[in-house]
Formats: sequence, C-alpha cells, structure tokens
Amino acid sequence: MHVSIDQALAAAQRPTPLPEALPRILIAGATGFLGNAVLRRLVGMRRGRHTQVLATLPMHPGIRHVSAQLVPAAAHGKDDFSNWPIVQADLALVMFDPPRMFYGREKALWTPAPHQLAMLGTWLQSCGVHTLAVILPYAQGSLPQALRHGLANLDEQALAALKIERLLLLRSAQKPAPPVRRHHLHAVAAWMLGITSYMLPRTEQVVRAAKVAEFVDLAVGYLPAGSHVLSSEIVWQAAQGDSAHMRRLLRQYLAGRHPAAANSPSLAADSLPRSCNSTGRL
Repeated sequence: MHVSIDQALAAAQRPTPLPEALPRILIAGATGFLGNAVLRRLVGMRRGRHTQVLATLPMHPGIRHVSAQLVPAAAHGKDDFSNWPIVQADLALVMFDPPRMFYGREKALWTPAPHQLAMLGTWLQSCGVHTLAVILPYAQGSLPQALRHGLANLDEQALAALKIERLLLLRSAQKPAPPVRRHHLHAVAAWMLGITSYMLPRTEQVVRAAKVAEFVDLAVGYLPAGSHVLSSEIVWQAAQGDSAHMRRLLRQYLAGRHPAAANSPSLAADSLPRSCNSTGRL
C-alpha cells in the first residue's frame, strides 16, 4: 500500500494518548550525559504518560509527551523555593550533571546544586511526588566505606524524613574534572601523580551513563516502598551485565545480601550470610 509523505508526516505529528495508569514524571537536572540518557530512557520506554523537565528559560522540547516547566532562577545567589509553582507529579528524578554549554537546550534547563537537595525534596513533596530517585555523584575514592551504604549527610537524612513513599539514593562515581594548570610544574606534578588513577578498585570506576539510566529505570519499577541506598559498588556491578543481571542484583539487595561484595560479576555473594548491616536498606 502506497503512503504519501503528507500522510506519514500527519501520522507522526498526531498525539498518541498514553494510559492514565502511568505516572507523571518530573526531572530536575536533565543535563549532561546522564540527564540526557535518563530522559531518553524513560521517554523511549514510555514509563510515564507525561514528562516535565525543569527549565529557567522558555523552550519547546522536540520529544513527544515532554514539556518544560519554568521555575525561577536563584536571585542574587539565594535559594528560594517558596515562589516555585506547584505542579502535579508522581515520580521525580534528580541529577546534578552540569550542563554542556555547547548545547543550546541545556543552557535553558535548571540543574540543582548539592546544597539544594533538602529544599528541592520539600518542594517535590508538595507536588505530590510519591517516588523520588536521586543520583548522587561523588569523587572517586573520596567516600568512606561506612557512608557508602547509608545516609552520608544531613541533606540525605532530611530526604529520608520526608513523607515520600519510596526514596532511592544511587551513588555513582563521577569523572574527575581536568586539573587547573597555572604553571608548567603543575603539569609535571599531574604526570607524576597520574599513576594514582590506576590504584582505585574496579568498583570505583566511572559507569557509562546509559547503564546508570537503565539501572535507575529498573530500580524505580522494582524496589518496594521505603528508603533505599544503592552504593557505587552495586551500580558498578549492575553495569557489568544486561537487564536480567540487574534484576538479580536487586533481588539480592532485597534479600539482605550485599551483591557488591563479590569481586567478579559471577555474583559469588549468593553464598554470603544475611546481614542487615551489610545492605544499603534503611
């Protein structure tokens, strides 16, 4: 059957309704490699009936079922969420990747700062969010072992105290920023100390944004109500396999076994004894 170009274009522009049972998604920090990967994953897999991204400038997204929600930018460096509009959302995702300034659309998007996490969580609670996923980047090798599987600061504790049904905190190592070299001796020092970048364990390595987005997508739909902290070891282990491998890790997490205790992707942690202290559950 022959289809004309006009008919094909009209069909592509015709809105397709999604089921009402799907959640309304709100994304803060849809910038950088990670934000772009998470947005494309959720929209491409049709995880929500509508997705809003926070922006400080008017913009027209070119993706179906995606719109920009304007929020006021911080005035004079002061954070004031009291004048933010209340929007309706069920699922919220927060990321902190800085915008890539050579992309015009990312200049218009709003990206939160780490110190705004508690205030942003309070605003999301007022919007009716019942599931909140926060991807927390940290410098490689800088987070103590005792803080990887639990709440690391008061802002995270404030999030856990909110009346949100499900809270997911995912820790993922971030790529180190290029060093500032003001003198040729800085370049020499960086060259001499460059060997330390190879002394980190494998679980401290940076995970590809597409794998993090896939794991977040599965964790949001799999984990039950409550507060969950997924350490960088779990995120790294999840990136070593496919979706079935990720679901197996989540089942081990819920069973009280720490899946990241295995040194290889063969999931040798199945033989570990159960211990509430060895998991990231709260």
